[in-house]
Amino acid sequence: MTTADSNRHTTNSRLINASPEQIYRAFTDPGALAVWQAPGEMTGLVHNFDLRIGGGYSMSLFYPLDQAGRGKTSDREDRFTAKFLELTPFKRIIESITFHSTDSAYSGMMFMVVLLAEAPQGTEVTIQFENIPLGIRPADNEIGTQSSLEKLEQYLLR
Repeated sequence: MTTADSNRHTTNSRLINASPEQIYRAFTDPGALAVWQAPGEMTGLVHNFDLRIGGGYSMSLFYPLDQAGRGKTSDREDRFTAKFLELTPFKRIIESITFHSTDSAYSGMMFMVVLLAEAPQGTEVTIQFENIPLGIRPADNEIGTQSSLEKLEQYLLR
């Protein structure tokens, strides 16, 4: 399920056949994030990682060579810093996200709320984004998040 609105918010949900513990670990392990968080054909690289409230990570998402020119940070790169605002094991994660860009359309702080709800056939994973920068269309954020959730499911089922 997916919803987007003109107020710079999106919500995506997906039922994943894994426990809340497994999914929480995939959100809090830099090696896992590098594999599944980059949407579509993008690849990810986690530069640093500090798993504590007030800590966070810096990550780059790289576009494929044939999509050069799309990056927010450089020609093929979207680099951002995420700060952990809440870490409630196996239930909820809140991060603030700031893009590294000289373009003011990507400035400001975006928030990501991850909710994990145990379900009969796995875990309902809901990702809410708030305050999406003006340079990112909510519909594009929605598509990217859905792709990342699909990659998360594939990562956990391997």
